[in-house]
Amino acid sequence: MTLNDIRTLIIDDIQQTDQLILNRLASDVVLINQIGHYIISNGGKRLRPLLVLLSARTCGYQGKDHLTMAAVIEFIHTSTLLHDDVVDESSTRRGNKTANEVWGNAASVLVGDFLYSRSFEMMVEPGNLRIMEILSETTNVIAEGEVLQLLNCHDADTTAERYLEVIHRKTAKLFEAAAVLGPVLADKPEYEDAFTKYGKHLGAAFQLIDDALDYMANEEELGKNIGDDLAEGKPTLPLIYVLENGKDEQKDIVRRAIESEGLKLLPEVTEIIQNSGAIDFTVESAKSEAEKAKQAINILPESEYKVALTSLADLAVNRNH
Repeated sequence: MTLNDIRTLIIDDIQQTDQLILNRLASDVVLINQIGHYIISNGGKRLRPLLVLLSARTCGYQGKDHLTMAAVIEFIHTSTLLHDDVVDESSTRRGNKTANEVWGNAASVLVGDFLYSRSFEMMVEPGNLRIMEILSETTNVIAEGEVLQLLNCHDADTTAERYLEVIHRKTAKLFEAAAVLGPVLADKPEYEDAFTKYGKHLGAAFQLIDDALDYMANEEELGKNIGDDLAEGKPTLPLIYVLENGKDEQKDIVRRAIESEGLKLLPEVTEIIQNSGAIDFTVESAKSEAEKAKQAINILPESEYKVALTSLADLAVNRNH
């Protein structure tokens, strides 16, 4: 199944979620409306809310709270993007100027706070304590991941284990929460572990491919500036692979780039990454995570929604943006 096929499968849910997102973005404060709509309307794959809707349908859920939870997940994700772009001093996301580039850092941080608090306002609506436990823990873990990533920046001694811990907390945790909300809403506790593992591994696969694409896609496809991670001194897996397996000269260049020289060495680092096996290693690591995601949901009964979840894992690693 293609991504369009998956969306078509639950198109009514998607359309209702999109409308709910727009409705709940509404504020008496004009700037909140402007920035909120700018970010939400700027595209993106919307994989995380899609995951909530699919997991709910896979578990046979027939209510409406999955729509609210999909919107909550999207608001949490969007708030982290607004904050990330300020921390990373990013100017481009999804091929457009970032909100902080257009309105400034202060406005971006504060609107991010609004979306974050609005998500908490909405997550209590189903009156399900388990949902609140999952999402409150998730937001805390994401914040820890952001801090861990900050500590790793410009540290060329970051290990693969430390890197994987960051992507689990910063990226995979929200995928994990999105996936497990389905069985929670459907009151199918026997499926919670399967969906938790599925989301965790899917999120890791997605981030690993993102980190590989930073050295193999073009800017138009990627929707951000090539080399952004290097400019910020982030030691992602392709760089760590070279530091652990490259020749001494290659290691020296990559170390200098991470520690201080960043974009000045981007052409040299890109060539090293592309010729050292680092991309192949990162892609294979992503494929391994995607396989674990698919294996995790083997226990689910066969359905078109389960096929969609399996296809989503494949699509996470077979993409160019």
